[in-house]
Amino acid sequence: MTDRESLLAEEILIVRHSGEIPEIAFHSSLYYLCEDPAGPQLTLRGKELEILRQQVVARYRDILLRDLSPENRDARIYRGLRRCIFNWERLGKFSVRQAMAVEDVRQEIAAALHTFLHQEAAEVRAGFRQSCLNCSKEELEGFAGKIGVRPEQLPNDLELLFCPQA
Repeated sequence: MTDRESLLAEEILIVRHSGEIPEIAFHSSLYYLCEDPAGPQLTLRGKELEILRQQVVARYRDILLRDLSPENRDARIYRGLRRCIFNWERLGKFSVRQAMAVEDVRQEIAAALHTFLHQEAAEVRAGFRQSCLNCSKEELEGFAGKIGVRPEQLPNDLELLFCPQA
């Protein structure tokens, strides 16, 4: 592996496993690789830049799915549906700025939201748990619409998830 490949591989890992806002790690990596006087001052090739961009999308995908996983609802890593909505918006803005298609991620997130909401509604309805939703019904419906989940695909008793729980 050349020095260039090694440097790129390290930055790819950093972006892929970054925190909650992966585009910050992306821009930090670009700065380090291309502009930092103490960095290697590379001129990235199109494919190299694309791989870094893809890592941002992959990281957002992981974050979104984390917050749409019923298994995580009671875990410390869970940030809730409101954060999921914000992260979808961040991913959307990043993909527009970078001229990237994220249709496959959108479809996966739509399916995960559908499954998540139906499981949440079933468990709340059965009295197994209180709703974990931390967003308004309007926020949820707006998000669902943006990712292609139609109103008729939402649970019939969606309001149950927004009622104050005793």
